[in-house]
Amino acid sequence: MKEIVNLFGAIDLSVRLAGLFMPNPTMLASGILGMSAETLRRVAEAGAGAVVTKSVGLRASSGYPNPTVIQVECGFLNAVGLPNPGIHKFVEEIKALKDLGIPVIVSVFGFSPKEYAEVAGLAADAGASAIELNLSCPHVKGTGAEIGQNPRMVKMTVEAVKGSVSKPVFAKLTPNTSDIVGLAEAAASAGADAVTAINTIRAMAIDVETFRPILANRVGGLSGPAIKPIALRCVYEIYEAVSVPIIGCGGIMGWRDAVEFILAGASAVQIGSAVAFGGLSIFKSINMGLAEYLARKGFRSVSEIVGLAHKK
Repeated sequence: MKEIVNLFGAIDLSVRLAGLFMPNPTMLASGILGMSAETLRRVAEAGAGAVVTKSVGLRASSGYPNPTVIQVECGFLNAVGLPNPGIHKFVEEIKALKDLGIPVIVSVFGFSPKEYAEVAGLAADAGASAIELNLSCPHVKGTGAEIGQNPRMVKMTVEAVKGSVSKPVFAKLTPNTSDIVGLAEAAASAGADAVTAINTIRAMAIDVETFRPILANRVGGLSGPAIKPIALRCVYEIYEAVSVPIIGCGGIMGWRDAVEFILAGASAVQIGSAVAFGGLSIFKSINMGLAEYLARKGFRSVSEIVGLAHKK
């Protein structure tokens, strides 16, 4: 982000997250443009500080039939079903990104702690900078939130993956729970290097003309502006409970949203729906706005405002 450095002089947008260096705190969220090296390069060139791939499992899957994604008044509703080519094929995409220049975080899922560990190990061996555990997909049986809603399973999964890789491990937590703090504590106690909060929220839409749910899977996950206040609350509560870094995710559409998440305790933020709404320019837009905000408030770095909303 040289243009920001030149414009604001001493403003430092760089972030060190679990040992990873990011030139700025914005990351591509999993599930958006993340299944090929080519598209991830485009995101890096657009100014993201790191990229997260779409979630990949042990075996290839075509996901759910259409319709899988619809736009609603307050964001997007999706039940894609974790389509992916399988880790044995996806390793070629990871290897093709070794010269990307920013961290490549591979999102993985499995149907048991052992399977998560196996997929993570293959991704790490291929060159992933870090692993993000999808413990929060709300619409695929046997994985995601079905594992991630149970603190014991969260701990077992993080422990299994930490035992199989030497790269940083991030646990992406589900908001579809009565106690996300308990899930964060379980992940941190098992050695997670960071937690990502949050994934989408279970939701649905019905076609009043056909009397049927619109999504083929009936229930999907809601993302976009509607979930931002929920995600922000989750980050705020987790920050007070655990000492590991937090990656904020959910409804971040502009620089003000990013600042709110950082003030709540996030060290970095993931951008998803905003890419679909406004294109890849969102990364530079958020970083420029963040730099202007820091300069106006008299701060010299992003780290100075992490968790500032908790100060008495």
